[in-house]
Amino acid sequence: MSTTKIYIVYYSLYGHVEIMARQVQQGANAVEGVEAILWQVPETLPSRVLEKMKAPDKANDVPEIRPEQLLDADGFIFGFPSRFGVMAAQFKAFFDATHEIWATQALAGKPAGIFWSTGFHGGGQELTALTAVTQLAHHGMIFVPLGYTFGRGMFEMNEVRGGSSYGAGTYAGDGSRQPTELELQQAFHQGKYVAEITKKLKHKNLPA
Repeated sequence: MSTTKIYIVYYSLYGHVEIMARQVQQGANAVEGVEAILWQVPETLPSRVLEKMKAPDKANDVPEIRPEQLLDADGFIFGFPSRFGVMAAQFKAFFDATHEIWATQALAGKPAGIFWSTGFHGGGQELTALTAVTQLAHHGMIFVPLGYTFGRGMFEMNEVRGGSSYGAGTYAGDGSRQPTELELQQAFHQGKYVAEITKKLKHKNLPA
């Protein structure tokens, strides 16, 4: 049985989405026969601007992805911060660069999940997911939401928790807040869940 490849493609400015992405990767890799690979999209802000924003260095163990490399994956989990209810411009720029792939519909039928980070309540925890689905739809990808498969963690009311039935999420606050254990557990679950579905779809479509 061939390996199922999951590409976890993310953009992270201050590290919150990166932390979530690594948990998503661990969850996906927990599925037998799955290889989950981390990628980050290119930064579009000049270095001098990043310095003034006090943004940390990008992870040096995660390569930048080119649009054509998406073709090698069986499924995807995309992660990004929210900007006014939509994905960060850096991630949108990456999707904009996939027009040649869109023209061939080479990604049609491939499953994809999404996860995110917002600043606070009302910062786009669900709206960011909804607006991101349009990118998947135009490529013909199959959106894989979490639903309530995370179980009791979805109903936790005693602590602040990002994420929803659309996918895993976290709150960054003023930047000092880091993903909580519950949010990381949800990210792990999402990686495992999407990987299981991707594996089933891939092997169901193989010639008999």
